Amino acid sequence: MSPFHERVVPLRVPVPVASVQGTLALDLQPRRDPPPLTGPDGRVSGDVVPIDLRRRQQVEQWSRRFAQAAVEIVGGDRPVSQLLRWVTTDVYADLGRRAQLVARAGGHAPGTARVQPVRPKVLSVHTCFVEQHVVEAAVHVRYGAQSRALAARFVVRGEPGARRWVCTDLEFA
Repeated sequence: MSPFHERVVPLRVPVPVASVQGTLALDLQPRRDPPPLTGPDGRVSGDVVPIDLRRRQQVEQWSRRFAQAAVEIVGGDRPVSQLLRWVTTDVYADLGRRAQLVARAGGHAPGTARVQPVRPKVLSVHTCFVEQHVVEAAVHVRYGAQSRALAARFVVRGEPGARRWVCTDLEFA
């Protein structure tokens, strides 16, 4: 070794890794138990406002059907017009644009018939009630061996007696 290398001071001194590091005190040990389903006040964790279980289940079922239709539209299996009543104009335009892009890449017309080699399947839906009439949903979709995620925001719209959930935002990941 040259005398020059002996005088070099290392920039980083080796430090042993601890389970709690840095000023944030992050615990890096894996959690072995699942998180609790309800908080100390008895409502489902993640909700901002309390919602009864029956209503939550209804919204999750509706969100599941909506997400299934949305991924089939983007894949070209359904026409975008099937969700016209349940989306805003921005979401409708985005779904149509995505369906056109996928159709152009696959060499088919969007919404005419089953064109996807593997049918997408919604595996899970998790909702968070931001307000009584506003819910955000996280959706896990499986395409064969691959997974995708969707995030959606639904708001109750319409006149009393004719109210329905409307998707105001939809993001694909």
